[in-house]
Amino acid sequence: MYLWRSLLVAGLLMAAPPVLAATETAGDPALLKHGEYVFRAADCYGCHTDSKHHGRPLAGGRALESPFGTFYSPNITPDPQTGIGRWSEQDFIRALREGVNPSGQQLYPAFPYPAYTHLTDADLHALWIYLRAQPPVVQANKPHQLRWFVRPRSFIGAWKSLYFKPGIFRDDATKSASWNRGAYLVTGAGHCGDCHTPRDSLGGPQSGMVLAGTSDGPENSVIPNITPDKKTGIGRWSRGDLVTYLQTGMTPDGDLAGDLMAEVIDNSLQHLSDADLAAIAEYVRSLPPVDHSVRKSAKKPASKKLDRE
Repeated sequence: MYLWRSLLVAGLLMAAPPVLAATETAGDPALLKHGEYVFRAADCYGCHTDSKHHGRPLAGGRALESPFGTFYSPNITPDPQTGIGRWSEQDFIRALREGVNPSGQQLYPAFPYPAYTHLTDADLHALWIYLRAQPPVVQANKPHQLRWFVRPRSFIGAWKSLYFKPGIFRDDATKSASWNRGAYLVTGAGHCGDCHTPRDSLGGPQSGMVLAGTSDGPENSVIPNITPDKKTGIGRWSRGDLVTYLQTGMTPDGDLAGDLMAEVIDNSLQHLSDADLAAIAEYVRSLPPVDHSVRKSAKKPASKKLDRE
């Protein structure tokens, strides 16, 4: 698994300022509903819940093995001691927009702030309110087991200078509203490129390979090419085929999504509106096709022994 995605779970670990009083909007049903929708679109549940071991929602502890070591997702419940209960909303926004935690440390680039930086102020505020409304869970974060060269955060500033372009998503005036909505969901909240775009040795996206798939995906899995290439991608799928897949996990030939994508569909995509799924399909099908066949890599995932190297 590449650096970008494999480091995702390492990002939100540091505690900071005192707990803030609940905002007056925290109980607003419309705002909570908005926040839940962003939460679903961003698939926060999938990474921050150890479902395999029946973990509590958002309490962290999910293990992700990668060539860089094993990462454990952090607790993002409002618990003030082991979660993010001591974070302010400004801390939260800074983490997602700038990749910096409340203590000023750079966050590992696979925490998808390069995608979340595109989220609107309204979406980030609603997501924050929704997370603050979830039950706090007392569960300490597990230490990561990383290769020696991944442990220091000093390299992240250089990584950002090469790959990170902060900024809220801006509509393309030459495109339709639906296309722009799809672009926002794919490149922002959905952070689809984190899995579907192959990475270089530093964990940065390979040039010209957006959504072209990789054999070094999460948990040593093969992630398919979802560009409109007719030979190696999904170029033979119709817009309706893609929407059906995002809703149900069923491909045009009757096959079903693999375990990881099935999980994304279950936790995230099936909860999106028909209009948003159609927008995603419109955007993805408009991208340049990339002839890139992905196959199972012979490489094995990193061993937990790496922590002792």
